[in-house]
Amino acid sequence: MKETPAYKIIIIYAILCFVWGSTWLAIKISLESFPPFLSAGLRFFVASFTIYTLMRIRGTELQTDKDSIRLYLMMGFFSFVIPFGLVYWAEQFVDSGLASVLFGVYPFFVAIFSYFMIPNEKIGIIRIAGMILGFSGIAIIFQDSFSFNLSGYILGMFAIVLSAIMQAFMAVTIKKHGKYLNPLTMNLVPMLIAGIVMLSVGLLFEDFGKINITEKGVIAVLYLAVIGSVVTFTSFYWLLKKVSVIIMSLIAFITPIVAILLGWIIYGEILSEKHMVGTTLVLIGVLIANLPSNSSEKIKKMADRLFSDSHL
Repeated sequence: MKETPAYKIIIIYAILCFVWGSTWLAIKISLESFPPFLSAGLRFFVASFTIYTLMRIRGTELQTDKDSIRLYLMMGFFSFVIPFGLVYWAEQFVDSGLASVLFGVYPFFVAIFSYFMIPNEKIGIIRIAGMILGFSGIAIIFQDSFSFNLSGYILGMFAIVLSAIMQAFMAVTIKKHGKYLNPLTMNLVPMLIAGIVMLSVGLLFEDFGKINITEKGVIAVLYLAVIGSVVTFTSFYWLLKKVSVIIMSLIAFITPIVAILLGWIIYGEILSEKHMVGTTLVLIGVLIANLPSNSSEKIKKMADRLFSDSHL
C-alpha cells in the first residue's frame, strides 16, 4: 500500500483543528434557535443524509457484517447520542471556555484506555509531559472561567467530562477494531442513529416554546452537520488509521486556541497576555507530545553521558 505523504496528514490534521475549534461557538448559536436535543438531532440527521448521498455518488457499499454492525451501534450511542447529548445539554449552563478546559481531559483518558487496550501504542514520559503542559496552557487561557457558583454548574461540568471519557474510549475502540471500515460507512449508521434518537427525544420531551428559528441558527445547524460532522468525522476516522490515537486526541488542546483566534478575527475580541502564554504552552506541549517515541531514551542517554562526563 502506498504511504500517505506527511504533508497531506498535516493539512487534514490542521483542518480538523480549525473546524472543531469553531463548533463550540456554532453549537451556542444553534441553541439560540433550537432546544439541545432537537438541535443535535437535526445536525446528525442532515449529516447522515449527506453521507448517504456521497456514498451513492461514489458507489460506496455499506459494510454489514456482524462486527461492523456491532461497531456501528456502539458508535451510534457512545460516540454520538450520549456524549453529544451531554455536551449540548451542558452548554446551556457551562461557559464554552470552561467546557473547553473540562474537555481537555480527553487526551489523558485516550492515553489510559490505549495503555490497556492497545499495548503497541507508545505513551512514554515525554508524551505525558507534553500532554500535561498542553492542558496547563488551556487552564491558563480560560482561568477566568473558574470563577463560578459550583452548585449551579456541577451537573453541566460532570456531563462534559463524562462526554470526554466516552469519546476517548470510543476513539481507542475504533483505532483497535475499525481499521477495515470505510470512513464514510463508519459515519452513516451511527449518525443516522444519533439523528433519529435525538430528534425523537427532542420532539417528545423538549419545550417547543424555545424554538425561535433564525437564519443564523439554521446556518449554524447546517454548518455543524456538513462541515462539523461529515467532513470532520470522515477525515478523523481516515486519519486515525494512519496516526497514533494519542496524537489525534491532542486536537482537543488546539481547538480552544482556534476558537479564541476566530473571536479575535471575526468579533474583534481582545487577546490578552494570558492567552499568549497559554497558547505558547499548548503549542510547546503538543510539539513535545509529537516527538518520536524513542526520544525519552535518547534524552536519558544524553543525561547519563553528561552526568558521567561531569565526574571526569
